[in-house]
Amino acid sequence: MASYKKIAITALLGLGLFATTASADAAKGQRIYQKKLKATCHMTGAVFAAKHTQDEWAEFKDNGELVTEMTNICPAGKEFFESSKFESKFSSHLYDFVHDFASDSGNIPAC
Repeated sequence: MASYKKIAITALLGLGLFATTASADAAKGQRIYQKKLKATCHMTGAVFAAKHTQDEWAEFKDNGELVTEMTNICPAGKEFFESSKFESKFSSHLYDFVHDFASDSGNIPAC
């Protein structure tokens, strides 16, 4: 019985840690934009995110067109948007950033 409890607790702890690392963060997306894209795109994060509404950003993500649309908005960032590092590390955070600060969100980022 004690071994079942240990296994269950270990599994819950493992899932909890995975959920924490797998979740995206708009603040992290804002920092990514400031560090990697602001100078390249020649616009603030507020202007970049406000190019579309929350529903439009969600639709781009659901259709797999997020990279294409971000490249359309900032052609100079094409290399960054198409990199494997963007897809594996940055895309979910940057998506959360543009979604949270879209034109219809009422939020204004500090970048």
